[in-house]
Amino acid sequence: MKKCFCGANKPFSGCCGPIIKGLKADSAEKLMRSRYSAYVTHAIDYIIETTHPSKRQTLVRKEIEEWAKTNVWQQLEIVNSGEFIVEFKASFKDRKGKNQIHHEKSEFVFENDSWYYLDGEFPGES
Repeated sequence: MKKCFCGANKPFSGCCGPIIKGLKADSAEKLMRSRYSAYVTHAIDYIIETTHPSKRQTLVRKEIEEWAKTNVWQQLEIVNSGEFIVEFKASFKDRKGKNQIHHEKSEFVFENDSWYYLDGEFPGES
């Protein structure tokens, strides 16, 4: 069995796949994991739809798509997971083949029976 892209010990079809296709995530961590898998699978609409409506006007679809497609996503590590905050590290190779780590503390909200990504901060950056 090939594990889901998010690193859970389940197949994509029994983990993030159904969430990306419309099944609601039941926690901030599951939404975060599914968003990572959406970057891997280039499910750009899902990334936009799961961003809080108040933040969508700042999104540029073409930039999200480029970020998703030009990087080779390698691994997701959940550093810390709380009810509304998920800290993670996403390992990837950039377009030049250089290993990179995207380290983020993401904030999520639960509204209208759905989880949404609200904002993120980057530990270690000033």
